[in-house]
Amino acid sequence: VVKQEGWERLYGGLTPSLVGTAASQGVYYYFYQIFRNKAETAALQSQKKGIGDGSVGMLSSLVVAALSGCVNVLLTNPIWVVVTRMQTHTKISKKDHSNRLATTAPEETALPVIEPLSYGTSHVIQEVYDEAGLLGFWKGVFPTLIMVSNPSIQFMLYETMLKKLKKRRALSKQGNNGVTALEIFLLGALAKLGATVVTYPLLVVKSRLQAKQITTGDKRHHYKGTLDAILKMIRYEGFTGFYKGMNTKIIQSVLAAAVLFMVKEELVKGVRLLLIKDGINTIKRKPL
Repeated sequence: VVKQEGWERLYGGLTPSLVGTAASQGVYYYFYQIFRNKAETAALQSQKKGIGDGSVGMLSSLVVAALSGCVNVLLTNPIWVVVTRMQTHTKISKKDHSNRLATTAPEETALPVIEPLSYGTSHVIQEVYDEAGLLGFWKGVFPTLIMVSNPSIQFMLYETMLKKLKKRRALSKQGNNGVTALEIFLLGALAKLGATVVTYPLLVVKSRLQAKQITTGDKRHHYKGTLDAILKMIRYEGFTGFYKGMNTKIIQSVLAAAVLFMVKEELVKGVRLLLIKDGINTIKRKPL
């Protein structure tokens, strides 16, 4: 990409990607907190009836995370359709241009490709709408919903480890169940690592299926469906094929998740302190 298209092509679709990342994180955490509060309320009510210990269990945490992920996918999928179009546009144009060169002058195929025409966000939105109307912005929503299992597993692992850490702290001699920012960072990293290892093969299969239309030549990379892709990958690449490129994914996603968890917990802690402080000041101002 750098050799034939330049460094700037590595940042194709950066603007909508930034918007998508911010929107996705905001929507996910917002609805996660809403569903989490409802789950905690239900757990406390169950405790009053003599069921459970009043805390949200692993299954409830999984359901909460899954619901939050589904809402996030349904609301932000249009943004990611635009991002994907912008990131793959130059690759498709480059491939077609190279094919045309190959038919006339094979020795010149290594030369840099012709700079493609401007392909901004507005062009992509218009293109998608012209092709399939409003429904075009929700292309691929069903496979994406399957990937909701990643953050679900991530939050389940995080909440479980956090609960055990707090319980261990509470039982210690100091009796302090507080958790530091560094510990939150590490717990978030471990949770995302576990979720990535479990779901990464599904992400690879999904990517292979999406790339099927632009794959030519070798029939080993032509997939009729999910099962066909899985069987061919096992046959021709072995189980290691399901984890190609995972190192880069881990560095990117684990670090991002760890920072997000740490910032989230610190923000929640800060808001609670402000609310408590405001409540105390309000009580002091009330006349006796």
